[in-house]
Amino acid sequence: MISRSAARDNAKPSQGAVVPVRRTPISLARRFHQICIAAVADALTGEELTPLEAGVLAYLNRVTGDPDIDQNGLAERLGVDRSHASLLVEKLVVRGLVERRINTENRRALLLRLNPVGEKIYARIRPRAFGAQEHILEVLPTKERALLIDLLARVVEGNRILARPGAGRQKRRSSSSSQG
Repeated sequence: MISRSAARDNAKPSQGAVVPVRRTPISLARRFHQICIAAVADALTGEELTPLEAGVLAYLNRVTGDPDIDQNGLAERLGVDRSHASLLVEKLVVRGLVERRINTENRRALLLRLNPVGEKIYARIRPRAFGAQEHILEVLPTKERALLIDLLARVVEGNRILARPGAGRQKRRSSSSSQG
């Protein structure tokens, strides 16, 4: 009789073997997300930026972005909670890439934009980041690339109500509720 650990070792794919991915939306979306993040992270090598930080630069740049949005608007666009957006912005402000300005229409809100250093870095990384995304799609004919993007956009837009930062995470139990 084979032990469990031996059976598990035998079940592991050999190097270079293709591991099957379940053909379900969640399994494919998770794997696609991994591939996209890895490709962009590779493209950002040497920049000391994470893919999400590069996303902040993409949203706040003057050329292709939406500068002068507030932190809540940035959080919504990135699909992260407001506290995570706050941490991202603070890190990029400290690095000297993002500036905050007081919103003249609502003095409690700060508007965000890239400063000249941030604009210069974004201009440098943009071709590599977009190239990495294009490279991912090279397995598809040109027409199918556009179709995939259109279909993904429709699925995301059609399910916007489910796109909540932190959705699906288990709530932490308080220490008082686990005692007793």
